[in-house]
Amino acid sequence: MLQAREDAIIQTASRLLAEKGFEAMTVDEVAASVGIAKASLYKHFSSKEDLAAAAMVRVMQRAQAYVRELPPAAPMVQLRAIARWTMERMLRGEMPSLPSQNSTLRAKLMADAAYMQGLMEVSQQLGAWIAAAQTLGQINPKLPAIAVLYTLYARACDPVLEFLKMGGQHDEAQIIDMVMSSCFEGLAAR
Repeated sequence: MLQAREDAIIQTASRLLAEKGFEAMTVDEVAASVGIAKASLYKHFSSKEDLAAAAMVRVMQRAQAYVRELPPAAPMVQLRAIARWTMERMLRGEMPSLPSQNSTLRAKLMADAAYMQGLMEVSQQLGAWIAAAQTLGQINPKLPAIAVLYTLYARACDPVLEFLKMGGQHDEAQIIDMVMSSCFEGLAAR
């Protein structure tokens, strides 16, 4: 029962982090949405940062599993698959939106062994695919691999996805295809 409650708390926090972001989300609304008292939530997570970190660990574990389960394919196929997967998670409200400037949250994540292990594993695999795609001439070899990696990570929090969704002119598949095209093919006319 405790694990089920903790799972519900993390899932709710992930959704609220995706909808509102870290600064706007409150522990009170997480507790209310789960249907528990705030004191009960604090039995599981001692702070808002702990709660957000747990949500990020969960997402990172899902990303690790997704990367591990990808069937062997060309590097660009792999990179496109992970970019699409992150955008799908974001549009479904499953990708927490965290501030880049919150030092207490960043410190909490950097101290979390599970998060850091997942981040390193995913980054190393993406880095290998990026290097291979650069060698094959599929990604500009003049671009530093770290810039390409961060560009791919940025797709997980790209506000363009939500703006296009709110516009109501395109379905989620069309939105992802447009953002994928601008990311992987660029904006220049071909």
